[in-house]
Amino acid sequence: MIKEKLGPRLDGWLHSIFPFLFWWSIPPDLLTLVGTVVACCAGLAFVDGSFVLGGLLLVVGGFFDLVDGAVARHFGTTTDFGGFLDSCLDRVVDIVVVLGLFAFAIRAGDSLMAGACAAVLVGSVLTSYAKARAELVIDHMPGGLLERGERIALLALGALTGLLEPVLWVLAIGTVVTAGQRFLYARRAMSLRDRSSPSAEGEAPAARTERL
Repeated sequence: MIKEKLGPRLDGWLHSIFPFLFWWSIPPDLLTLVGTVVACCAGLAFVDGSFVLGGLLLVVGGFFDLVDGAVARHFGTTTDFGGFLDSCLDRVVDIVVVLGLFAFAIRAGDSLMAGACAAVLVGSVLTSYAKARAELVIDHMPGGLLERGERIALLALGALTGLLEPVLWVLAIGTVVTAGQRFLYARRAMSLRDRSSPSAEGEAPAARTERL
């Protein structure tokens, strides 16, 4: 939601606050990989209950994830593969970080926290997949209540403030709401598309074909 509203301004802010990032051409894929490694280390820190360290690593990893696209756009080095790599590694981070928290909850015998982690994991993956799958058919899927940036920011905030478990329940509810928003939007958009462009008789609609 925040990225959708502030996205066009973010590049300008990054240029103003971190001008050194644009002094030389840094491969954006390298920034993506570094951010992924750092953020995955947050998941490992969470397994051991090192929440403050994990929160700091999430902030640093999130910074790399924020600037890689801005650097690519500044130097004209955006590529289709770069976008694909970024999306795939974002999913890796989402899963590893929440699995780290889930592992901690299981070791601590905290079934409520483990349940919240499971809900966040399923909701996050479903939210991301719903957008990717829908955009094979429709041009644009709105972000909804909690996009990835908000989820990572809330996790980092919870870890750094000692409010991780309440934040997990906020995320559990928020990701379910976001997935529901995307399902409803996709249903409306695809129904309109089906009515305006009916498939030829006997021909399966392209939207029904699963892409793996």
